[in-house]
Amino acid sequence: MEKDLQERKWKVLSSEYVHRDTWLTARRDCVQLPTGAIIPKYYILEYPEWVTTIAITKDKQFVFVRQYRHGIGETRYELCAGVCDPDDASPEAAARRELWEETGFGGGSWREVMVISANASAMTNHTHCFVATDVERISEPHQEQGEDLTVHLLTLDEVRELLHNDEIKQATQVAPLWKYLSEEKLI
Repeated sequence: MEKDLQERKWKVLSSEYVHRDTWLTARRDCVQLPTGAIIPKYYILEYPEWVTTIAITKDKQFVFVRQYRHGIGETRYELCAGVCDPDDASPEAAARRELWEETGFGGGSWREVMVISANASAMTNHTHCFVATDVERISEPHQEQGEDLTVHLLTLDEVRELLHNDEIKQATQVAPLWKYLSEEKLI
């Protein structure tokens, strides 16, 4: 099967950056498919690796944030998530930092549950998804200037209700939540 995947890889004939900025880097590739067809303008968005954390306190409360998302024009509950910075030693280190910065929670036992792509056809990065159990508040949040969010502790029933009612819109958060709940037989 791996051999077949390699044979289907597209050949990049040329590539140029059309925009470079902190939060958006876009390039335009001219590619040739294994069939011989050429796509002269295939756009790729380059992002750093992302992290998402399902954080659960010692008393089984789920740590969520609630914030406005300008792209969809809505305020939603979300898991703690963010970007891997160049200074982060690993995706787990980035996830721990993001949880602490956004919520003030930390500690606990951590494990990576999955690595996914938000859009494999046009984005270069992955989202590393973690479960952190037995976390506790270790400080006040240390949110960045561009963050405007509130911290909420939700019960398992409240999380299930959000999922069943399609209230969590971020796909890179819905996927690990469903996986975690199914693996733990909580759904």
